[in-house]
Amino acid sequence: MISVDEIKTFMDSDAASTKKQLARIGLRYYEGEHDIRQYQLFFVDADGNIREDKSRSNIKISHPFFTELVDQEVQYMLSGKGGFAKSDIPELQELLDEYFNDNENFTSELYEVLTGTISKGFEYMYAYKNAEGKICFQCADSIGVVEVKEKESSDGKKYVIYWYIDRSCKGNKRLKRIQLWSETETHFFVQVDGGDIVPDDAAVLNPRPHTIWRQDGDDQIYYEGFGFIPFFRLDNSRKQVSGLKIVKDIIDDYDLMSCGLSNNIQDANEVLYVVKGFQGDNLDELMQNVRTKKHIGVTDGGDVDIRTIDIPYQARESKLELDEKNIYRFGMGFNSAQMGDGNVTNVVIKSRYALLDLKCNKLEIHLKQFMRKILKVVLSEINAEQGTDYQMKDVYFDFEREVMTNAQDNAQIELTDAQKRQVEINTLLGLRQTLDDETVIQLICEQLDISYEDIKDKLPKPEESDPYAALDGALTEGGAGE
Repeated sequence: MISVDEIKTFMDSDAASTKKQLARIGLRYYEGEHDIRQYQLFFVDADGNIREDKSRSNIKISHPFFTELVDQEVQYMLSGKGGFAKSDIPELQELLDEYFNDNENFTSELYEVLTGTISKGFEYMYAYKNAEGKICFQCADSIGVVEVKEKESSDGKKYVIYWYIDRSCKGNKRLKRIQLWSETETHFFVQVDGGDIVPDDAAVLNPRPHTIWRQDGDDQIYYEGFGFIPFFRLDNSRKQVSGLKIVKDIIDDYDLMSCGLSNNIQDANEVLYVVKGFQGDNLDELMQNVRTKKHIGVTDGGDVDIRTIDIPYQARESKLELDEKNIYRFGMGFNSAQMGDGNVTNVVIKSRYALLDLKCNKLEIHLKQFMRKILKVVLSEINAEQGTDYQMKDVYFDFEREVMTNAQDNAQIELTDAQKRQVEINTLLGLRQTLDDETVIQLICEQLDISYEDIKDKLPKPEESDPYAALDGALTEGGAGE
């Protein structure tokens, strides 16, 4: 096992890495904490010194475009209703539904993993056994995960260091709980206020195997390791870059333009005094007289001209519109504001999803690779419990995406299809003089996408009555519909 000094070195080096710094910025922007929050105004005083100007308005508003882009991509990626883990083997499909498709806990954790992946550039999910001995999965904050490769450790083994801040700790102390994961067990440590890393005395079993369980009627505790480090990483791209990188500058510009406009409006009641022939020692005295006495003195021929600030509203509005357009363009998102009053055809709606589809296609490749790592663990447990021999090739992943549609447009399409189908049926009925009744009815059933075999017994014999007259009733009774 690596030493506590090595653990601290790895953690410090990881925290200072560019990758983690960018990840923290992405998380900060996803939470609405933009750089505009730290924006300051300055001026140069009479002595030439730069000072912060606290007399002017300095409105600081974050516009959460990135939050929308992230949530939009996550929701769209997982918008399919039929589940995403699929198999052509019915028995296996039922088990997959239990672990994935119908498992609300897993779906919730997958949402968190995708959100972290897009906002920070990468995110982790780790496996554990619950009280019933079933394999479960939980999201792990990538900020607190440190991967140690074999070549980096002193003993030539790979590890994962996982740390988090214990929010339940009382007092003003900052307690960091640290876990060192190997392929067989987990070691627990604590660090108080950035001090030395020491073993966690609160841990009941330290080190502890990955899985611990009891058997019915047996007081003995059983335990074993997974044989692998149960942390799985999902990357947003090969370089593990946050989706924020491309649009951050534009979002910052939008924040600045919007807040600048707000400041202009806020300061609109401030006026400029143009004074001719002022009788006084300095301008400070002038402003003091204006604020307190509400008057000033001027010499013969003097005058006071009051001027207001001209707000560049149209210029700022045009710049804001351009920034917003580019945020969705380069962020490859769906701008719902383009939908107008909602009277947009399905073709137009689909075209508005084009950039989002391209972005999700790229993410889907990484997501499927990630899910196959998870699947390998799940199939191992299924085969051990069920005595089966299911293979990875027996399962595939299908992430369907649902696109919003125009209900009126859908109704018109259905009406057009119905009218077209009626014309085709009328054409077939016109063939009664050429083809026999059974053939014509079979062709009609094909147009209605129903099975002739299911209704043929309900049709009257040709010698009894007209089969076409009874066709509607037979179809309705057979559940064929309209």
